[in-house]
Amino acid sequence: MSLRKFFRTVFLVDLLEGLGVTFRYQPTKNVCTEQYPAERPKIAERFRGAPRLNTNPETGETLCIACNLCAVACPEQLIVLASERNEKTRRKELTTFTFDISRCMFCGLCEDACPVDALELTQDFELASYTREGAIWDRQMLEEGPKPTRYKY
Repeated sequence: MSLRKFFRTVFLVDLLEGLGVTFRYQPTKNVCTEQYPAERPKIAERFRGAPRLNTNPETGETLCIACNLCAVACPEQLIVLASERNEKTRRKELTTFTFDISRCMFCGLCEDACPVDALELTQDFELASYTREGAIWDRQMLEEGPKPTRYKY
């Protein structure tokens, strides 16, 4: 081993040259840091986040007609719904609706398949929970939507 190669290895010359190139091309004036909990980030208009079952604002009833198209369209098979036929109106009424957030890839196929726009993917992105049970949303949770923690400073 030559003396020159020895000194380059001991004094990490290659590493320092590489760091020099990195810092030379790193613009420090364009750095933008978001203060996340205090300042809410801007979400893209077409962002697909937490699902929600829409309700009729006048009656408060869900718009879902229990056609099961969203469950059929879902590639992950994570939507499960059950319905019963009302003998008076001869219409199917939604009884249970579950949505597994932990497996959802937010593709939007369920939203596109819904003929009455009852299911939509909102712009809510804070979906973290401490247990897996918190990732399986029932009908009530889907109608209310997620309630993220608002931090105050």
